[in-house]
Amino acid sequence: MRFRRTAAALAALALSATACAGVSRPDTALDWTDCGDGFECAKLGVPLDHGKPDGERIQISVVRLPASGERIGSILVNPGGPGGSGVEYARSARSVLSEAVRARFDVVGFDPRGVGGSSPVRCLSSSELDAYIGLDGSPDSPAEVTALEEGSRRFADGCRAQSGKLLPHVGTADAARDMDLLRAALGDKGLTYLGKSYGTQLGAVYADLFPGRVRALVLDGAVDPSLSPLELNAAQAHGFEIALDAFLEDCFTAQDCPFPGGSVKSAREKIAGLLREADRRPLTNGTGDGRQVGEAWTTLGLVTPLYDHQSWPVLRQALGEALRGDGTTLLRMADLLVDRREGGTYSNQTEANMAVNCIDGHFPRTSTALAQAARDSAVDAPLFGPSVMWSSLPCTYWPVKGTPQQKIDAPGAAPIMVVGTERDPATPYEWSKALAKQLSSGVLVGFDGDGHTAYLTGSACVDRLVDDYLIKLAVPKDGTRCPKIG
Repeated sequence: MRFRRTAAALAALALSATACAGVSRPDTALDWTDCGDGFECAKLGVPLDHGKPDGERIQISVVRLPASGERIGSILVNPGGPGGSGVEYARSARSVLSEAVRARFDVVGFDPRGVGGSSPVRCLSSSELDAYIGLDGSPDSPAEVTALEEGSRRFADGCRAQSGKLLPHVGTADAARDMDLLRAALGDKGLTYLGKSYGTQLGAVYADLFPGRVRALVLDGAVDPSLSPLELNAAQAHGFEIALDAFLEDCFTAQDCPFPGGSVKSAREKIAGLLREADRRPLTNGTGDGRQVGEAWTTLGLVTPLYDHQSWPVLRQALGEALRGDGTTLLRMADLLVDRREGGTYSNQTEANMAVNCIDGHFPRTSTALAQAARDSAVDAPLFGPSVMWSSLPCTYWPVKGTPQQKIDAPGAAPIMVVGTERDPATPYEWSKALAKQLSSGVLVGFDGDGHTAYLTGSACVDRLVDDYLIKLAVPKDGTRCPKIG
C-alpha cells in the first residue's frame, strides 16, 4: 500500500495564463449556504474535460470559513494525498492556519475532482478494499505474487467499470485548472494557497499553468515533479527508513521503549522479525472486526505514527504490544492512514489516490519490471522499499494511459515559498530542495525537524515566516533554515 503524501494523516493523528492553460469557464457564481460551525458550502460547476469547455460538467464541493478581521482575500488549502479531502481539511482550519492568517483570509477548501464530494472515483466495495489493503505488499513467494497481481487487476478493473468516464480527467493538471476557475469565482485576482505534501505538486502545476495569477503559494513538504513514479517510491521508502531510525533513537530515551539496549541495528532486526512473523502468523485483532493483522496491516500501522513525531509514544506502545502478539493498536493506526471508519466503511481516498497517481505518471507495463524495482529498493530501504514499490502494481493494469507532467518552472510567477523538513518521511527534504530550484521564483525554507511537513507543527520560526509571507508578502531569503525545536 503506497504511503500517502498527505498532511491529512497528521490531522487524523492529532487532528496571465500560458497558452496551454485552456479556456474553460466556471458556472457564473458560487451559491453559498450555511453548513454549520461558521462555515459556508457551495458547488462549483466545471467541465469534465477542460478541452471541451461547453461539454459535460461535474460539480466541485467547496467550503469556506470567512475571515474574522480585515479581509485580504481567500486562501485555498489542500492537504495532499492525492485523494485527501480539501473540504474536510478546511473544516479543520483552526489547526491548519494560524489565527493571524484566518483573520485576513477566507479559508477555502475544495475536494479535487474524483475525491470525496466532487464526483468521487469508485472502484471497490469496503470489504473488497479490506481484502486489497490486506494483501502482502512485499511478496516473497510465487503464491503471494499471484495474489497481489490478481488483487491489483481487480482494483484496476473495478475502477474502469465504476468510474471509467472519469479516469482520464482526474490528473493534477485537471485539478489545477479547476482551482483557477475557483479562484475566479471567488473574485480573487491572484491565488493565495497553502498546499502540503502532494498539495505542493498541485500548487506547482497551477503556477506553471497560470504564473501570472500567483499571489502567494506556500508549498510545504514538497514533491519533486522531475522524478519518475518509481524514483518517487524509492525516495519515499528511504525517507521512512530514516524516520524509523530517528524514532528508535528517541525511543531509547523513554522508559516504555520496547527495545532495550539502545541499538538501532538490534531494534530494526526485531521489527523485521515482527513483520516476518505477521506474514507467517497474523497478530491478534482486538477490534472484533475479523481482519487478519498480517504483514500489510502491520506495516501500515508502523508507518502511520512516523508521519508525526508527536505520535511516537503511541508507536512505542503499539510496537510493545505487537512484539507480544497483539496487533490491535497497529491496526487502528493503519485505519487512520487509509481512512477506514467505524463500521468498516472507507472514504474514497485509496481509490482516488491510485487514480491520480496512475494518470500522472508512466509505470512499468509488467509485474516483472516492478518486481525488479522492489528488489532494488530493498538495498536502501529493507523494511519499506518492496511494499512501496509493489503498491504501484494496479497502475501496470490501468485502463488509461498516464500523461505525466513535463518540466515545471512557472516562469514569471511571483515568489513561491517551498518549505521542507529535514527528516520528513513521506516527502524527503531533497524533494523540497529540488522543487525550489526548479521553480524560477522558488524560495527554500528548511526546518531541522522530524515528521511530515513543518507549518504549525511547533516551529515558531517556520510559522512566522509563512504568516509574514502570506499576509505581508514578505519573502524570506532563499535557503533560510529554521532550527530544531527545543
